[in-house]
Amino acid sequence: MAASNSDALVVFGVTGDLAHKMIFPALYAMAKRGTLKVPVIGVAFPKWSLARLRKRVTDSIKRSGGIDNQRAFHHLLSQFQYVSGDYNDPGTFTAIKEALGSARRPAYYLAIPPALFETVIKWIGAANLAEHARVIVEKPFGRDLASARALNRAAQKVFPQDSIFRIDHFLGKEAIMNILYFRFANSFLEPIWNRNYVASVQVTLSEEIGVQGRGAFYETAGCLRDVIQNHLFQVLALLAMEPPADRDFGAVHAEKAKVFQAMRPLKPDDLVRGQYAGYRKEPDVAKNSDVETFCALRLFIDSWRWEGVPWYLRAGKSLAETATEVLVELKPPPQRLFADSAPATGRANYLRFRLSPSSAIALAARVKLAGKEFVGDQRELYLFEEQPGEEPPYERLLTDAMAGDGALFTREDAVEAAWAVVDPVLKTHHRARPYKRGSWGPKEADAIIASDGGWHNPSLKETSE
Repeated sequence: MAASNSDALVVFGVTGDLAHKMIFPALYAMAKRGTLKVPVIGVAFPKWSLARLRKRVTDSIKRSGGIDNQRAFHHLLSQFQYVSGDYNDPGTFTAIKEALGSARRPAYYLAIPPALFETVIKWIGAANLAEHARVIVEKPFGRDLASARALNRAAQKVFPQDSIFRIDHFLGKEAIMNILYFRFANSFLEPIWNRNYVASVQVTLSEEIGVQGRGAFYETAGCLRDVIQNHLFQVLALLAMEPPADRDFGAVHAEKAKVFQAMRPLKPDDLVRGQYAGYRKEPDVAKNSDVETFCALRLFIDSWRWEGVPWYLRAGKSLAETATEVLVELKPPPQRLFADSAPATGRANYLRFRLSPSSAIALAARVKLAGKEFVGDQRELYLFEEQPGEEPPYERLLTDAMAGDGALFTREDAVEAAWAVVDPVLKTHHRARPYKRGSWGPKEADAIIASDGGWHNPSLKETSE
């Protein structure tokens, strides 16, 4: 039976940065498409008037691209209501119930600090507001395995599993979705997508910016928690998973969870942590901080398909470029018939997924140069480039959650299995190594991938290797 659409959206933390930067623009995009047809009830502690909230929404839309559809904009503003109250006060939830009126299938969006998740979920249940409802939880889903399990238990006391939507905006990106499509819509990949032909896989998420005033948050998180355990692990799962039985999101989730369950737990020697020069001078950062702003690691998936294939993940701030790329390097031909064939003169053939800031898929193959000699060059064949009209991630994810479509969200078993991989090194690890701003991280990170040809550094200049 098809899921029913939510008939109201309740946004906890509506006065915060997440709502201002992401949620309001997503709601405006939905209004322009004609898909926002329900009341939006904002909930927060400040004693704001509805007029002040609408002013905040207006400022958000103007900053994110401007108001280019007056009808949709006014429709959006007309949908808003506001409830002010403490999340520990039962009266706040009584007021929410009144604001919901005849709505019976609300979606609750928790755009609030993770420490408040359990409190709000508990009071939603205590106020009898959870029946036929959905809850949308922003990452991070815990900060280690124990807290993730506790959060999952608390959520499932109030909501059934298929009504809990753990939102990771990374999964709503068109380029991420295209990995799944590209893998299973093309027959030529399957024969080579395994340990027999793949030499290694590397995933890089690099940012030129530093922590930008978020020192207090980063001191509690660090790069491994903030980016690798969620974003890059999700990309890895899409690359490594077995074909699902069908496109049903339950089948996809089951295969992704199996990938995490097959990953070897990390050891301290499997990763290099780095910290950019000047991080300790950022506001709210400890003067002797050992928090990593860069992390590179090598891991293995103990499965029939991937046994022995190293996976290299790398992410960091204040690096040379802002880009996210995947490089799947293939093994060289078994016989070097031509003297200049890889890897003696460079990388072997590879498949490259550019995920951001633009998206592309490219295949690198060697071609012979003109002349008598059997000498060639490696060129990239572009198979896909970014297309216009893509839905922004938050619009897509919010629309899907309110429709009950869980395809682009993460499931409890996958979240816990991913935490189990990194849990051993969250507290037991080597000290963070310093690196210069604008570099590709500490030189020690090169050692863990040296035997596989070194890191592929994304370049925004599209050139073949």
